[in-house]
Amino acid sequence: MGDLSEKLMEELESRVAFTIPILGGIPVPESCVVTWVIMAALVLLSIIFVHKLKTVPTGAQCLIEILINWLDNFFTEILGEKGKKYLPFLETLIIYIGCSNIIGIFGLRPPTKDINVTAALAGIAIILIQVAAVREKGPGGWIKGFRQPMAIMLPFNILELVTRPLSLCMRLFGNVLGAFVVMELIKLVVPVGVPVIFSFYFDVFDGLIQAYVFVFLTSLFMSEAMESHN
Repeated sequence: MGDLSEKLMEELESRVAFTIPILGGIPVPESCVVTWVIMAALVLLSIIFVHKLKTVPTGAQCLIEILINWLDNFFTEILGEKGKKYLPFLETLIIYIGCSNIIGIFGLRPPTKDINVTAALAGIAIILIQVAAVREKGPGGWIKGFRQPMAIMLPFNILELVTRPLSLCMRLFGNVLGAFVVMELIKLVVPVGVPVIFSFYFDVFDGLIQAYVFVFLTSLFMSEAMESHN
């Protein structure tokens, strides 16, 4: 158990990949470098898949269109027609988080194991929610919404601006870190064979589920923010 505690502390540490030798040295976290790798891979794959698109899709184009159609329908069902303008951001968010969670199968440390990354994602999501509310209801309607359903709820509604991003951040970070702890415990009990099966579950299936939950809650909060002040 002592080894497990040491490994857990190592996972909690924000690792520095390298230092930029200017202004006394600017540390670049490993999570940032892995994010660059994910971004480069997604851009490259996007260029490859959109090259020579066909009117009647075949092969990989079919799979990509099925995925995008599913995402479009998923978010549209939650946000409605007026939420279509936010689809590119939400779809990019779920793809990035999904890739971040499963990149461990390639030997890289998932960026979502860094609480700074999950906090940044949660912060961006909550900013988007408030921006959507302002755009749909106007500044006056957005401010008035903090007093709904009654004026006494004002401090609690303001507090939600802090608690919601905190819950999104800790939920994503906690689940990714929890999967690591469970895997280490399994390795202690059954060192050979079984860990491979569970590793696939936690590195792939559970990672994709966590990405789904994150954007589902984000879009749900957006829908509430855009409609609750009518």
